Amino acid sequence: MARATASFVCQSCGAAHAKWSGKCDACGAWNSIIEEGAPIPTGSGAVRALKGRPFKLEDLSATDGEPPRRPTGVGEFDRVCGGGLVPGSALLVGGDPGVGKSTLILQALAAYAQAGGEAVYISGEEAMAQVRLRAGRMGLSAAPVALGSATCIEDILATLNKGKTPGVVAIDSIQTIWTGTLDAAPGTIAQVRTASFDLVRYAKATGAALILVGHVTKEGQIAGPKAVEHLVDAVLYFEGERGHHFRVLRAVKNRFGPTDEIGVFEMTGKGLEEVANPSALFLGDRNSASPGTAVFAGIEGTRPLLVEIQALVAEAGYGTPRRAVVGWDTGRLAMILAVLDARGGLGVSAHDVYLNVAGGLKVGEPAADLAAAASLVSSFAGIALPRDTVFFGEISLSGDVRPAAQAELRLKEAAKLGFSTAVVPKDTRAQVPGLTLRPVKDVGDLVAFAGAERRISRNAAGRGRIES
Repeated sequence: MARATASFVCQSCGAAHAKWSGKCDACGAWNSIIEEGAPIPTGSGAVRALKGRPFKLEDLSATDGEPPRRPTGVGEFDRVCGGGLVPGSALLVGGDPGVGKSTLILQALAAYAQAGGEAVYISGEEAMAQVRLRAGRMGLSAAPVALGSATCIEDILATLNKGKTPGVVAIDSIQTIWTGTLDAAPGTIAQVRTASFDLVRYAKATGAALILVGHVTKEGQIAGPKAVEHLVDAVLYFEGERGHHFRVLRAVKNRFGPTDEIGVFEMTGKGLEEVANPSALFLGDRNSASPGTAVFAGIEGTRPLLVEIQALVAEAGYGTPRRAVVGWDTGRLAMILAVLDARGGLGVSAHDVYLNVAGGLKVGEPAADLAAAASLVSSFAGIALPRDTVFFGEISLSGDVRPAAQAELRLKEAAKLGFSTAVVPKDTRAQVPGLTLRPVKDVGDLVAFAGAERRISRNAAGRGRIES
């Protein structure tokens, strides 16, 4: 009979080792390696048969392949999930401490329960009285949500199996759940992995939709082994800056919906409120006519989103120019600055550059290149861009402006919010009534549109500077 072997796993990073040592070679943590026993084989080479026979894909009906979803009643949450929770699915929600993860889940469960569904909220961090106090502050005291406070996975599963199977079960948080079968502290990788597996297995067997709340590390990743993210069906990140009042729910993995969808909420004294028009929120008050601002017409999932990109180019105070970026990729900014210098004739690389996406939104779309470049040119030349103009397009290393996908959707959103001009790539064919298109071929055309070519002169080395 095959003998079970033990492995030594680091509880900080999850790396497996052949033997115990005081320091983990993968992450450098001390005294984090513990012994984990391997499961004992059920037989010596015996093959167990599947329960039932395999089905052909063509034999499955539409109802068999796509079970009906369970909308929670929170529209932005359901949008990110793909239209609601799928029965038997597991959802992992992560975010920084205090961003509002527990508030979001409690509101979703309350809305689901008020619509007639069975919802269970189990907290491993707060007592039931504390959850009740928070629900009262949000006006949800009368919501028929079943509350529980427990950390032992065996107790939780025994309680869930006693009564009627709930439609939605939320565990807040998975890092506090532990099992007595392991000799490890709660929150360690072994405990998180085992507890997650047991809960997901319960959801698959009963058809209950499972929501797990997870902590994040200082790097912004969900704490615990990556195996937990592979185990669940969807991974959502709840993002938000402490200095801003809105929150963004973003899907990074979803087996039943789009992986780039976002939901926007506003944090108020009574909890989270859905934002019906996120573009108006991110644009904010645009009464200022200062140089260095440009409006980007972006796409987040299936939703068009207009956001203001702000730039400030100033004389370098030290020998090495400073770069500070909030809400955009630092490497992308370095590339745009190099292209503006080499292809547009600007000498901006010798200056301090600060770039910010207004409202704290994180933009990762390449189509934001043109708006970022426009704000940089505007700040560098000291000329304000027209306030009724939006920008979108990807800039290549050759300086050319490439087309962006779903141009018509972007333009319709801009026209709806009162913009009259759109600076777009040259090959853009979409037409929207009431909106004038200004095609640009390369960054040279962008500099000309901004009116900065009159203030830029080239020296013998091909560099640009602002004329006095």
